[in-house]
Amino acid sequence: MTRALTLHDWITAGIAVAAGVVAGLLLRALLRWLGERASRTRWSGDDIIVDALRTLVPCAAITAGIAAAAGALPLAPRTGRNVTMTLTALLIVAGTLTAARIVTGLVRSLAQSRSGVAGSATIFVNITRVVVLAMGFLVVLQTLGISIAPLLTALGVGGLAVALALQDTLANLFAGVHILAAKTVQPGDYIQLSSGEEGYVVDINWRNTTVRQLSNNLVIIPNAKLASTNMTNYSRPEQELSIMVQAGVSYDSDLEQVERVTIEVVDEVMTDITGAVPDHEAAIRFHTFGDSRISFTVILGVGEFSDQYRIKHEFIKRLHQRYRAEGIRVPAPARTVTVQQGELPPPLGIPHQRDASVSSQLQ
Repeated sequence: MTRALTLHDWITAGIAVAAGVVAGLLLRALLRWLGERASRTRWSGDDIIVDALRTLVPCAAITAGIAAAAGALPLAPRTGRNVTMTLTALLIVAGTLTAARIVTGLVRSLAQSRSGVAGSATIFVNITRVVVLAMGFLVVLQTLGISIAPLLTALGVGGLAVALALQDTLANLFAGVHILAAKTVQPGDYIQLSSGEEGYVVDINWRNTTVRQLSNNLVIIPNAKLASTNMTNYSRPEQELSIMVQAGVSYDSDLEQVERVTIEVVDEVMTDITGAVPDHEAAIRFHTFGDSRISFTVILGVGEFSDQYRIKHEFIKRLHQRYRAEGIRVPAPARTVTVQQGELPPPLGIPHQRDASVSSQLQ
């Protein structure tokens, strides 16, 4: 202390602290009002910013009141510097946490708006949070009078050793960044790998990609493997896709009638069944003279990959019922086998039998 504390000093300090608290409460009420207004806008970023500032701004007001109180007290120069330094460091910590919260919220919102799904690509969120917190930590050290130059040098040398020790982890990290940056896969896409795994992409984080199968099981795939394997993305360039159903009719069928009836059934299914594409142009293509039938392919349109099973199911049921009503026959495979024994000697190991002719038909 440079001199003894007086009642005036205590009153001045108390008024400064009280002013800081009152200012913090008023600012918090103002931010609550702004939050209500922000919730009515279409952009979600203003909600994130206002919600994060609700903590920082009142804390900054209270810290300013405490700093003013400390300045009004007859503190020793060294003590005053320590108090100022401590308050500044606390304010920087609060600001860093708030900045990390705002930036990661905006990144998450951007990822969701780009992918159009509820799941988010957390790899960008995590990287952003780590970068902001690291920068805030360095600023705090510099504020406290700790030189960060040796720390940066040590981090540079140690980073090389860490990179060599964590090659697989870093490979997955950069593979995940590459996948998202190239937009070959996004959360919500339905993918199938050449190794057989398939399902909806739930999330892509710094190490692996989570895929939810149709059976509702989760498959965890390392990002490096996902980036290096052959993969089919059924959701890009668009979710709508065409599926093919194989069918066949007997040789005595009227193919014009078959085509007309089949197209009518396709149009009916496309209109009635959820997940179908109503404006899909029905198509049927005859392609093979088979052993017992004329084979053809029916092309159906589905909204997304998992809808195909329901649409195939309903189409086959309705097509079978309509063919029966129209008298169109779908033959089962049939083959006639004739075995004859005449003057030729029987093969080795087969006992001699009297001449016989056997004819059978397999249904």
